[in-house]
Amino acid sequence: MELRQLRYTLAVAEEGSFTRAAARVHVAQPAISQQIAQLERELGEKLFDRTERQVRLTAAGQAFLPHARAALQAAATGRDAVTALRGVLAGHLTMGTVPAPPATLLDRLGHFQRRHPRVRLTVRTGDPEQLVQQVVAGDLDTALIGTAGPRLPAGPTGQRLPATLAAREFGHEPLVIAVAAGHPLAASADAALADLHEQPLVTLTPGTGLRAALEHACAEAGLAPDVRAETDDLALLAELVEHGFGIALMPRSAARRLGPRLVSLPLRHPALGRPLTLIWRRDHITAQARAFLETDSPAGYRHDGGS
Repeated sequence: MELRQLRYTLAVAEEGSFTRAAARVHVAQPAISQQIAQLERELGEKLFDRTERQVRLTAAGQAFLPHARAALQAAATGRDAVTALRGVLAGHLTMGTVPAPPATLLDRLGHFQRRHPRVRLTVRTGDPEQLVQQVVAGDLDTALIGTAGPRLPAGPTGQRLPATLAAREFGHEPLVIAVAAGHPLAASADAALADLHEQPLVTLTPGTGLRAALEHACAEAGLAPDVRAETDDLALLAELVEHGFGIALMPRSAARRLGPRLVSLPLRHPALGRPLTLIWRRDHITAQARAFLETDSPAGYRHDGGS
């Protein structure tokens, strides 16, 4: 059993395709097929059900996959430990984040990369539940999510973070009302939540922190949000606002970055924000994730996401 066989198995399982897996690991498809077939002969079980259109894990494959992932992680950790003896941090940091993360995260990552230039960085976006699952599974070293105290913003009451995860507050970003330039509210200096009454709204899909914040705030104020359109893409949300589908509650940095033709109105009553939290596994933290968590904030770092 070789590490490359484990790496190929993981790639096929995650991509659901030998062709995409081959492109991902930069190896010819026949080579991947041969190596996995050899591993299956050694194990005495098929790991994948292969059809013309899709590839799925068998029961044996599902049982084997977590151990293959753990072996690869252990090998990478060992390699990094040896490299660290030379005083140089290398390897790979895989980080998750909410869509349109605040500039403070990018500043922090930039500071980290300048200190550790040999570390390769991968950043993935997702909603809080997806990011939590990926950190728990070991697919992400750490992630920045929106939370409400110890809970995930998955609904009015949220869900508790798994006990296997450690967490640290990262900051708090204000939420604003985003409207198209020609909207009647665009001439206002600010807005109140009551201004959403009887206004068509566009928002993210259920399960996202932004949707939870909108629903919770409206429930507290006794308002029934009139959601006319929803999307799972924050950039598309800004475009829907620009094209007059409605107004939206958005993180301030996202409204500024994604919608050059949007007008951002500060919320005066009540002031709402996006609490941000870094999470990682308690029982396994990579050297790269530890170094990122220990990286000092660069000069000018602000927790409110403003500039």
